[in-house]
Amino acid sequence: MAAHLKKRVYEEFSKVVQLPPEEVPAKKLRLSKPSKSAALHIDLCKATNSTDALQYLLQFARKPVEVESVEGVVRILLEHYYKETDHSVRLKIASLLGLLSKTQGFSPDSIVDDAIGTLNSEKSHQVLAQLLDTLLVIGTQLPDNPAVRQRLIEVACKHLSDTYFGVRNKCLQLLGCLGTVDTPLTKDGEGLSTVPGTSGGVCARDVQSIISDYFGDQDPRVRTAAIKAMLQLHERGMKIQQNIYEHACRLLCDDFEQVRSAAVQMVWVLSQLYPESIVPIPSSNEEIRLVDDSFGKISHMVSDGSWVVRVQAAKTLGSMLQVSPHFLEQTLDKKLMSDLRRKRTAHERAKELYASGEFSSGRKWADDAPKEKVDTNAVNLIASGACGAFVHGLEDEMYEVRISAVEALCALAQSSAGFAEKCLDFLVDMFNDEIEEVRLQSIHVLRQISTNITLREDQLDTVLAVLEDSSRDIREALHELLCYTNVSTKECIQMALLELLKNLTKYPTDRNSVWKCLKFLGCRHPNLVLPLVPELLSTHPYFDTPEPDMDDPAYIAVLVLVFNAATSCPTMSALFSDHTFRHYAYLRDSLSHLVPPLRLPGRKQMFGLEGAAAASGSGSVEAAEQFLQQSLSRVSTIHNLETPGAQDLLDLTIRDLLRLGELQTELAGVAHFCATYLRCQLLLMKALQEKLWNMAVPLCLKQNAMATAATRQILEETYKLEFLYSGLENRLVATIHHVRLQAKALQLVLTARTKRGVEPLIGLCEKFLQEVETFQRLFVSELPHFQDTFVEKLLELMPRLTACKPVELVKILQTTLRQSSLLHLKLPKQVQRATATIIEPTGESDNPLKFTTGLVVALDIDATLEHVQDPQTTVKVQVLYPDGQSHVIHPKPGDFRNPGPGRHRLITQVYLSHTAWTEPCQVEVRLLLAYSSSSGRLSSSSSFKPGWSDSTEGLPTAEGATEGTIPFSKAVKVFIMPKPARR
Repeated sequence: MAAHLKKRVYEEFSKVVQLPPEEVPAKKLRLSKPSKSAALHIDLCKATNSTDALQYLLQFARKPVEVESVEGVVRILLEHYYKETDHSVRLKIASLLGLLSKTQGFSPDSIVDDAIGTLNSEKSHQVLAQLLDTLLVIGTQLPDNPAVRQRLIEVACKHLSDTYFGVRNKCLQLLGCLGTVDTPLTKDGEGLSTVPGTSGGVCARDVQSIISDYFGDQDPRVRTAAIKAMLQLHERGMKIQQNIYEHACRLLCDDFEQVRSAAVQMVWVLSQLYPESIVPIPSSNEEIRLVDDSFGKISHMVSDGSWVVRVQAAKTLGSMLQVSPHFLEQTLDKKLMSDLRRKRTAHERAKELYASGEFSSGRKWADDAPKEKVDTNAVNLIASGACGAFVHGLEDEMYEVRISAVEALCALAQSSAGFAEKCLDFLVDMFNDEIEEVRLQSIHVLRQISTNITLREDQLDTVLAVLEDSSRDIREALHELLCYTNVSTKECIQMALLELLKNLTKYPTDRNSVWKCLKFLGCRHPNLVLPLVPELLSTHPYFDTPEPDMDDPAYIAVLVLVFNAATSCPTMSALFSDHTFRHYAYLRDSLSHLVPPLRLPGRKQMFGLEGAAAASGSGSVEAAEQFLQQSLSRVSTIHNLETPGAQDLLDLTIRDLLRLGELQTELAGVAHFCATYLRCQLLLMKALQEKLWNMAVPLCLKQNAMATAATRQILEETYKLEFLYSGLENRLVATIHHVRLQAKALQLVLTARTKRGVEPLIGLCEKFLQEVETFQRLFVSELPHFQDTFVEKLLELMPRLTACKPVELVKILQTTLRQSSLLHLKLPKQVQRATATIIEPTGESDNPLKFTTGLVVALDIDATLEHVQDPQTTVKVQVLYPDGQSHVIHPKPGDFRNPGPGRHRLITQVYLSHTAWTEPCQVEVRLLLAYSSSSGRLSSSSSFKPGWSDSTEGLPTAEGATEGTIPFSKAVKVFIMPKPARR
């Protein structure tokens, strides 16, 4: 009774006091992925036949395997391997073992014994070859385990006697990839291939001699594999023995082109290893350097029956720079040689007989037989040394061989001025080749060796004939060649000028290229131009001549030639007439990149300003860099955005930097970059004026709109800073992102002042905090340089920002923006600005392009691009019509040329179409640079969680990026006139 009463009292007391129930400890769960080995084992057990097992293995091969599951999967595969009777399934299992061995983080030394063990019981040759390939993969994954490598090499030696070529190939490949020279290999008679000439037993041999035994294998695929294995040893840094040279030379006469191709490479390697070694000449008592002998043998291969071998032989000749000069020159001569002795041809012998008047009467037997005894068994039709190798290559029926021969000639001519002179005629002849690619390559080659040669008049005549070519690329390449070519006489200059003027008349679009060509032609040959000046300018010592038309491109071309020659010939200006001086002043202003500054006697009044400009332009780059550094140091006195007089100082500095970029082209990129950055700071400073933030929103709507426009402009300028300039260091990129972060914070504050309610701000605040976290993650190494800046204060307040309300976050941002200090810019180095200049259309024509409504008209676009990275994917053409329509065209990759480092050329066509107009109007054409900013990318597992939001909806995905275009060329206006269609 007492116990029952005590229980009732306790229950009543629990109801009043409400004691908390005992907390039950939560069970901890561990998530684990299903085992790959178990799944594979179940699948293989379900297979009722070999076809099903093969299908399961194919499906398994498409799925990734974790490192911890690899060993278990291997065990399951090996277990099924021993049970399987179908060789196709075993072949797939052997392939999977090799793939699993490549898994990152897995050490395959634990499966070496099992993989080697499968070789002993395997009867299928195909499976055996695949198992050896798996062992090769394992060996390459264990470079620091010599014991395993030695075992694998012994396995390869054991199976070299296999009857199947695939097994022997894999064994040789294994020896080439894993074999060492210093470790002798023991080959006994117990299944190992014995050494020829021995009767079994034990013989220690190195890997090179074993591989060389298979140079004479009956299967050409094995012979090819043996040569490639030897080349693999060379690539691994092992020195090939010289006695291999004789074997490789014999393989040059093999019946199969793969063997001959590999043998050419082998002979070349040995010629580079032992160039000065002496080798005997067959059927002679003379000796020769190995590099000369190999050069002659590879020269034979230029006449090979396979064009693939001919291409490789021609390319290989171009890299043999140590060959003797007389051997080199012999490649351009078809005269027959035999053991370095001159032999007369049949034509020469007939000519000698004709000159002596002695002919065969026919009465005496064999009275016209050759006096030299020739052994018919020793005659070799191609034993002519290096005679005419390049002549054969340049006349080959396959254009690939001709291109390779031209490139080889270029490489050899660059290392020998004498050879360059001798091969000049052959290269000039290639300008008439039927294939455009060969012609273009010949022009480029002659351009590369132009410093070592001087063109004769007949050679120049052949070169200038190419100006009639319809291909624009050919003509421009020839103009580039003439820029750097030396000619011998004034008649050559006159001939070149006449042909270039004909080219200008026939192809007016070549105007700029022709002018540039004549500029360099005049600079290189002032003494040859001087006697031609009276004729070129049509001057007379007694009579006045009519003044030529300055709108004539041909006359401008002549003046460009003369004025550039006058820079090195002070006496030439005495031959100028009065109108020539006026034309010089005009061209110096309009075509300053083609017409140089001249010191003209007695013309100081007219050209005083010109001299000042020339003096200012000749200032040193060091002085300009010093001025640039001083300008940035002057701005560094601004401590924060509210410093008195800061706006005026920034205005003056921006103006100075822009002017510096115009005067000093070498620093234009750096100057414009600094000016754009300071403009962003100036816009930010104006947007954060005190009177804007101390007034109520309805009273400053105009100022609020101005601040919003300034914020939008800052964002655009930061994208220009990031994507329009190349060569930016990581610190500069972080500085640009810092300014962008300030602009986005200001944008958020302005949005909060103009919009009512909290709901619209939640998503914006979440996105902004993500961007702050992204900045910290991307530029963590640069954060020490951001002391007392906006981002440093934000990172200090980050825990508070993620927990506070949106309204409070906006107030903190507003205060932080106005109190943060100005981040000073470090002088950037090697920054280049992407620029584009549209050459065609010029926009100067008043004649409209007429076309029928509904149809299209093609507008040719020719533009030069400077310092543009990956133009094939980033450069676009924009056409803006008068009614506001805008079309963006992406040029084809084939429309871009790369004439030099950092330079590109865009030659394309844009198709225009529109409805009918009542009168002609102008369309604007400009080039755009497309960009994709992925700076806002963030993984979905973000480390912060805002306090006001319970969901992650609306957050930007990891693939989110800001895309846009930046105009980076001046707009060109073109008149067009769509006509109504006729009924």
